Amino acid sequence: MSDPAGSESSRAVQMRLEFDQAFARPQAPETPHLENLLAIRLGPKPYALRLSEIAGLFADRSVTALPGDMPALLGIAGLRGTIVPVYDLAALLGHGGTVGGHRWLALAAVAASGASVGVAFPTLDGHLRIPFDDIVAHDGTAADARQYVRHFARIGQAARPIVDLAAVLDAIRRQASAYANGEKLG
Repeated sequence: MSDPAGSESSRAVQMRLEFDQAFARPQAPETPHLENLLAIRLGPKPYALRLSEIAGLFADRSVTALPGDMPALLGIAGLRGTIVPVYDLAALLGHGGTVGGHRWLALAAVAASGASVGVAFPTLDGHLRIPFDDIVAHDGTAADARQYVRHFARIGQAARPIVDLAAVLDAIRRQASAYANGEKLG
């Protein structure tokens, strides 16, 4: 004859073991469904920067000009105890220099060289948190799309180009190298 109480006891032990093991297993990370962006303007043109590519955002920082004729280089600024070169983002993106100052300075998260670099721009429109589905690849047909824009953020009926800071930093590195080698920049 079988022992129903023993069967229930072993089933309880089995359930307790499964319960305990469920907490011992590593949790699967949640897949983020939103992209965080900074909405900025370069003159009348709207753009966005990925927050994941920015190590800091600063307002009204003093930038000390440097001698030389390197395009887009505004000078240097002290940020978090480090002196960093600061570039005019509008000039880097081919819009000419910014008129009316550079109120905002974004510190790039990581430059390939390991050096910190700041990009300056005049207007911060705010923070955007949009679904990944609203980020679309650039098809190469937009008038202001160049090597620094690979995606657009759909916001309602509008599209805001997302600046690829890695591509901008590559352009800065090429310009700095050409400048150091005495090549004509322009």
